[in-house]
Formats: sequence, structure tokens, C-alpha cells
Amino acid sequence: MSTASAGERTGQQHLAHVVFIAGAAAVGGFLFGYDSSNINGAVLGIQRHFDVGEGVTGLTVSSALIGSAVGAWFGGVLSRRVGRIRTMQLAAVLFFVSAIGAMFPFAVWDLAIWRVVGGVAIGVASVIGPAYIAEVAPPAYRGRLASLQQLAIVLGIGMSALVNWVIKDSSPIGADGTHDINGTLGGIEAWQWMLGAAAVPAIVYFVLASVIPESPHYLVSIGKIDKARAVLAQVEGDAAEAKLADIRRELRSERRPAVRDIIGGRFGLLPIVWIGIALAAFQQFVGINVIFYYSDTLWHSVGQNTDSLLISMVSPTINILGTFIAIAFIDRIGRKPLLLIGSFGMAVGLGVAAVAFGNAVTVDGSLHLPGAWGPVALVFANVFVLSFALSWGVILWVLLGEMFPLRIREAALAVGTAANWIANWLVTVSFPSMGTWNLGVTYWIYAGFAVLSIPFVLRFIKETKGTAIEDVR
Repeated sequence: MSTASAGERTGQQHLAHVVFIAGAAAVGGFLFGYDSSNINGAVLGIQRHFDVGEGVTGLTVSSALIGSAVGAWFGGVLSRRVGRIRTMQLAAVLFFVSAIGAMFPFAVWDLAIWRVVGGVAIGVASVIGPAYIAEVAPPAYRGRLASLQQLAIVLGIGMSALVNWVIKDSSPIGADGTHDINGTLGGIEAWQWMLGAAAVPAIVYFVLASVIPESPHYLVSIGKIDKARAVLAQVEGDAAEAKLADIRRELRSERRPAVRDIIGGRFGLLPIVWIGIALAAFQQFVGINVIFYYSDTLWHSVGQNTDSLLISMVSPTINILGTFIAIAFIDRIGRKPLLLIGSFGMAVGLGVAAVAFGNAVTVDGSLHLPGAWGPVALVFANVFVLSFALSWGVILWVLLGEMFPLRIREAALAVGTAANWIANWLVTVSFPSMGTWNLGVTYWIYAGFAVLSIPFVLRFIKETKGTAIEDVR
């Protein structure tokens, strides 16, 4: 009995160590969420400070996503050459530099450049986090541990909303009797503090990335077998030697992955790569980041003016709740069923929100949702957020880390992640103009993509629950 108890305690210690390692790596996801969404509270301040319209605003907000696509594309190559840990450290440095630069811009194009730098860091973090966690996590826990990346992302989104609200609440009162984010705090405007606050988690990320072990897959690939064995002993326990043998066998049998390895088939790329690209694109084409990048201006624009930034905090909170639901069920009921549940919920939420926004009326030159349509839009926009969070928000990053064969995984993951950022950019840059043109129709378009995602999942997505990544074919 005592031996069994000791074995259980040892297993718990290994699991606790893996959770710590995965959690530390997922701090990059926290910055991913924080740095990509902290612009939300600053949008109105940027527009007023630089006197720019919707087109320039869309380009400035979306500029980070251009950098994200670049970072996602090269993140896998970089991690293979210098290791997962050094890649995380580089991302942390870029996050810090971007935050300080964006805090002190002298023109709107200068701000956009610093957003691009931060975007590169986001792209790198979006690739390296899921890949690293997939490589250190035991198959039985991989779904939940990989979900830590998405949990960190939504916590970052939520924390940015909270910090932005605190900063706005501390800003001077303007002529209209509300807090003015263009008011001065400590010598600079409040919206500048919103962007600069990302420097703090960047420092934390660098420190944590410096204390977790290197990926055993990378260590084996560069011939450091003893170090790989030591890492595996910490995370796999008695299964360490078998896992090491699997990694060595797989790496011996395969060439180093390159972009040319994913080329093939009738349409230029391997079918599994196209599936990954489509999966990544669907996640963005439902318009989720409109909520997280523009919700302050969105609710302000349709007459919800009591405190649009405070209202915007509801969605990140629901996003966090949905992510916990996904973590609880992803290794129980699987990836595919959760995707289908989420697609249905998103279609309903977006469809009703589209009807509500379609009933907006113009009052004194501004949109307004009359009667109950304002609360209806708010409720069903958050039904959409909850449905996304418990499904596509988590599962995309889990699947991209485990759906590709090892021989193409790094290259395919880079392509899929880059596709996600390009799709994100298309939605983000187009929303200010599309929303001004017809907000209801814009949301019907997003709802259409949610509906189309259902047959896509049924036809093309394979269940990977409980499958070792070395066994994916």
C-alpha cells in the first residue's frame, strides 16, 4: 500500500512539474492576449490625439497583426535553430521594446511600427507556446495543458481590459463630465499608459522562460541526449526512457522539416496543411477579435455610453469562463464535439446580434440601438464569445500543435498560425469601414462563417484526443 501511495505521490509531483512548465511557457500566451487587445481602450484616445479617421485607425490597430504573421512564419524556424527557450526570451524582449515604444509615439505611423514589433513577438509566442507544451506534455493531459495557452490568452485579454479601465478611471474628468483618456497622467496621456503597461508582463515572461527546461525534442535533435533524458524524467517519470526512444526513432527516420515538405497535392500544399489553414481562418472570420479590439468603440457607437469600457470588460470575463469549460472537457469529450457545439452557439449569438445591430437608428448623426435592442445585442454578442471560448478559442491552438505529422509539424504549424494572423488582419482592418457602412450586414457575414464551420468540422477534422504526437500520421 505504501509503495502505491509513493508511486501516486511521484506521479502527482511529475504532473505538478509539467503544469508549472506549461504554465510558464503559456505566459507568452498571456502577452499574446494582453498586447493584441490593450489597444481596445486606447482607440478613441489615439483617434483624438492624432486626429485620424476610421481607415487610419483600422490600419494602426491591425498593424500588429502584420508583424504577427511574420513572427508566426519564422517562429518555428527560429525555435528549431536556437531552441524553444531562447525563442521565448527573444519574444519577451520584443514585447518589452514594443510596449515602451508604443507608449511614446511621436506620430501615428510611429505607433504603427511599434505595434508591428509587438506583433512579431505575438506571432512568435503563438507558435512556440503550443509547440513547446505539446512536446513536454504527457498524451493523457496534453489537451488540458495545451489549453493553458488559450487560458493565458484570455486572461491577458481580461487583464488588459481591467488595466485599461483602471487607467481610464484615474484619468482627469473632461468637459463632458466623463473621464478623458486624452487627459494627462504623470506627464503623458492616459491612453499611452494603457499601451506601456504591457512592459510589466514582458519582464515576467523573460524571467519564467529562463527557469524552465529546454524541450526534450530539441535537445535530442542537437545531440544532448543526457539533458533530454533528465527533462523527460521530470515530466514523464518511469516512462522517460520509452519516450526518449520514441523521440530518437522519429527524429532518425525523418529529415529536418522545411517548408518544401508541406508542398504537394493538387492545390500546391498537402491536404492536411490546407485543413490547418482553413481551421485557422475560420477561427478569425467569425469576427471574434472585433469584440476584443473594438468593443469600446463598438458599444460607444451604438449608444451604450454609460461606460463603454466597463461594458467591454464583460466579454473578457465570459471568455475566461468559457476557457475553463473547454479545459474541463477537451480531454473528456474530445476536440471535434466541442468545435461543433461552439460553431452552433456562435451562429446563434452572431445571428441575433446581427438582427439587433440591423435595428440601429441614427440619432443626431450617431447610431443608437432603441428599446431592448441594446441589451439584446450585448447579451447575444456575449453568447457568441462564450461559444467561441469553450471551443474554437482553445481547440485551434491545441489542434495546430498536434494534428500534423512530426516530419512537417513545425513548417505546417508556422503556415497555419500565419494564416490565422492574416485572417485576423483582414477582419480587423476591414471592420471600422464595414461597421460604419452597415453594422448589421457585417455581423451577418461573421454569422455566415460560423454556419459554414459546421460542415467543415464534420468533413475534415479528425479527433486527436489521447493520441501521442509521435503517432500522428
